[in-house]
Amino acid sequence: MPRTRLTLDDRERIAAWLTDGLGYAEIARLLGRPTSTISREVARNGIPGDYLAGQAHESAARRAPRRRPGAARRAVPEPPPFREEFAALLAGTGMPRMCARVFVCLLLHESGSMTSAELARELAVSPASVSKAIGYLEVMDLIARHVERGSRRQRYLVVDDVWTRAWRTDTTAHADLAAAALRGAEIVGPGTAAGARLAGMSRFFGWLNEQMRDSRVPDDDALTVLAALVHAGTPRTAGDLAVALGWSAPRVASALAALESEPGIADPLALRRTEAGYRVEVRADRLDPAQRAALTAGPGPARGSR
Repeated sequence: MPRTRLTLDDRERIAAWLTDGLGYAEIARLLGRPTSTISREVARNGIPGDYLAGQAHESAARRAPRRRPGAARRAVPEPPPFREEFAALLAGTGMPRMCARVFVCLLLHESGSMTSAELARELAVSPASVSKAIGYLEVMDLIARHVERGSRRQRYLVVDDVWTRAWRTDTTAHADLAAAALRGAEIVGPGTAAGARLAGMSRFFGWLNEQMRDSRVPDDDALTVLAALVHAGTPRTAGDLAVALGWSAPRVASALAALESEPGIADPLALRRTEAGYRVEVRADRLDPAQRAALTAGPGPARGSR
């Protein structure tokens, strides 16, 4: 038989499912309650258009009859775990709440991957809600899917370079917004008020795109190779670096390729390839000729000396 009273945990789930757009009947099925219990709960303890679990629980507690002396005391449920708190923070940045819950669940799972059924069971939500969230996260390039060997079952995981992927996605989106706004300004006319607003929008997102592109998130392997070359002080081949770092040859080659294709990673240093191997030097554009000459000449006489 279903329990006679809803707990705070029950109300937290109801609030989350209402936010996800689930109906009373589906919520009742997930909780193992009559549909009338859910509809009555929202009507009695909710705020019109906005059911808040904490306020609903306090409202229900105020109306509940006092316990008789000697009656068994109901355990107070634990507050939402870190997973839900973290998901709420992500939702505050604009990510849909269910997508945030699925993402954080994958992020914190020890095995590193989960199936859709496992996610639905862990989060106590419908498979349809999980499927919709997974679709959003895949479009944002925040998760990846793979098929288990010898099975058709798909698993989802947070990829290692997820933050770099997210950064690139945002950068591309800003560039697209800048181009679209500029096109809109040309369509409505640059001399109109709407055209001026769109032109300003284009300049802003164009500037933001440039800032994000120039502030590329560095690759850890590339920075490690850069540090190794600085520490060595003399040119080193890719083979030398692989042996010294204990890495595979492809891993070193990938890091060197990143440094060559994205010079901004090494700024204010620059990677140079010579016959003896790779070395690093100060970027030529960071110091003008006069500064280089002054530094090459060594320290000048102390101030006040004759």
